[in-house]
Amino acid sequence: MMKHPQCFAPVSGAWLVSLLVVGALTLPGCASVKGSIDPRDPMERFNRGTFKVNDALDRGVAKPAARAYRAVTPKFVRTGISNVLSNAAYPTVILNDLLQAKFKPAARDTGRLILNSTLGLAGLLDPATASGLEKNDEDFGQTLGRWGIPAGAYLVLPLLGPSSSRDAFGKVFDKGTEATTYIGSSSTKYIVTAVSLLDKRTGLLDTDALLERSGDKYALIRSAYLQRREYQVRDGEGSDAPPEEMEDPGDSPPPDEPKQP
Repeated sequence: MMKHPQCFAPVSGAWLVSLLVVGALTLPGCASVKGSIDPRDPMERFNRGTFKVNDALDRGVAKPAARAYRAVTPKFVRTGISNVLSNAAYPTVILNDLLQAKFKPAARDTGRLILNSTLGLAGLLDPATASGLEKNDEDFGQTLGRWGIPAGAYLVLPLLGPSSSRDAFGKVFDKGTEATTYIGSSSTKYIVTAVSLLDKRTGLLDTDALLERSGDKYALIRSAYLQRREYQVRDGEGSDAPPEEMEDPGDSPPPDEPKQP
């Protein structure tokens, strides 16, 4: 996916996330938009500039690669790869269960990890879901929010996309708990990172049509991200349904479109 992995590999490191957060938080004066409409996004000018760069890279590299990957790779293979990557990151979920004092979910998630790592062949298969152990999604950003830390300013991180000052800090912690962080071989780590990014981008292909119809793609992604994170932090409390689909305010609901194969 990336021609020069040595140039992009640091993106997966926690130190770069720290640098980006520090840089963003020290630029409120020059980066903010005068009269910014959304108080959650005081650095909108800075964020929109980063978003344009990310979007150009997505259109030129990530999106075409994801389309090619989905076109040539059988669905069961893609599912297996997604399962393995998810299983490798699951210790992060369990640790954040414990940090949030969610002891029963932590026990269930531990059972899920053990079952998928053994009978599921290192996560290639997903017998845990078939057994009633549903997949959870917890991270340190949610843990901080659970204990009252506000989201802070909305941020768009280079290459990494939408975040917030709280969630960007959480990424540093989470990176240290992922199994892939401790892969000894640099070349193997680059490959795993590239495959993980490709897998994530492929999973977002079906949202592209909605984003392209939006009058302001940046604002739509910002709204969807912040709503989803708030829902996750509150574990759905006060909401009728999770914000699984992005909605473009002011537009009529788009007609159903056939999914890409």
